[in-house]
Amino acid sequence: MNMVRWEPFASFDNLFGRLPSLPRWQGLPEFSGDAKFEWTPSVNISETDGEYLIRAELPAVKKEDVKVTLEGGMLTVSGERRQMEEEKKEKFHRVETFHGCFSRSFALPDIADGDAIRAESKDGIVTIHVPKIRAEAKKATEIRIQ
Repeated sequence: MNMVRWEPFASFDNLFGRLPSLPRWQGLPEFSGDAKFEWTPSVNISETDGEYLIRAELPAVKKEDVKVTLEGGMLTVSGERRQMEEEKKEKFHRVETFHGCFSRSFALPDIADGDAIRAESKDGIVTIHVPKIRAEAKKATEIRIQ
């Protein structure tokens, strides 16, 4: 009787190998100790009466390594997640954490107040507050037909 080593996650690898490429993982190189490539953090966008909220999940990214810019109506969140220093005693068998540069851009609506945008970082989530411009309700005007 032959002994077969049981790999509990092998079926998941086979399953994901058969799935079509997901946009956030397309074109990723195989891991080599110092591979650097772009990755895409997950972002949730919501809206309240007074503002839009953009929440980017950036675990293990220092707030000093994140840059938020506004140019021409486009809000861009970019930065880099650096790879932790490996200990020489440690031998990695699998690394699934993405490292390297990232960038996400969002077109802001016309009612966004670009001068009052602010951002904060807490628990690995960068929250960007985009206030709305208070538009006064316009009165209806009657136009005479001539």
